[in-house]
Amino acid sequence: MEKRVMSMSIVFLCCLFLFFFSTSGALWVTVPPFSTKCVSEEIHNNVVVLGDYAVVDTGNDHSNNSTISVKVTSPYGNNLHHMENISIGNFAFTTRESGNYLACFWVGHSERAGGDVSVNLDWKTGIAAKDWDSVAKKEKIEGVELQLRKLEGSVEAVHENLIYLRGREAVVRNVSESTNARVVWSSFMSLGVCIAVSVLQLWHLKRYFHKKKLI
Repeated sequence: MEKRVMSMSIVFLCCLFLFFFSTSGALWVTVPPFSTKCVSEEIHNNVVVLGDYAVVDTGNDHSNNSTISVKVTSPYGNNLHHMENISIGNFAFTTRESGNYLACFWVGHSERAGGDVSVNLDWKTGIAAKDWDSVAKKEKIEGVELQLRKLEGSVEAVHENLIYLRGREAVVRNVSESTNARVVWSSFMSLGVCIAVSVLQLWHLKRYFHKKKLI
């Protein structure tokens, strides 16, 4: 009985942990005509990203056959996915650099006379993008063992995120220290220029007064 209670507690903690640390979410994107709507997420390198999108029928006459164009780009502007005039699609890639990944939607040329088009976007990254059903079938695991495997993956993902954030913090700290050093040197240079200008003004005024025999 105690082992069963302990197993249930472990499963509950695993599910709770996965709920807080999984990065998966469905978004409802409304794309107006003659404009582009984009969704971005900051992701570090070597992370699996999956996305499914589809035009949602909102009951309008034009929504049954509306199409959209989609483009997904990396932080450096590399094209990762590009489709035009479609109503449903998906993309999958592994990130090669850290930064903001952008998914942009715009209405197809044939649909611009209509109204807004609603798009459902299911964006998954990291541990949430892993196909656990395939893992369970391949390794023949289930129940608590499967939940523990998910927990292990979540812990690894959180650890990688912490390392990434620590690296970003180090970069920001280095930039801040470099900026502070430049500000200090700039202040000293400004002070030196002010002193030099003041000395030159005094010397010029002294020569002027001597020349005019005022002193």
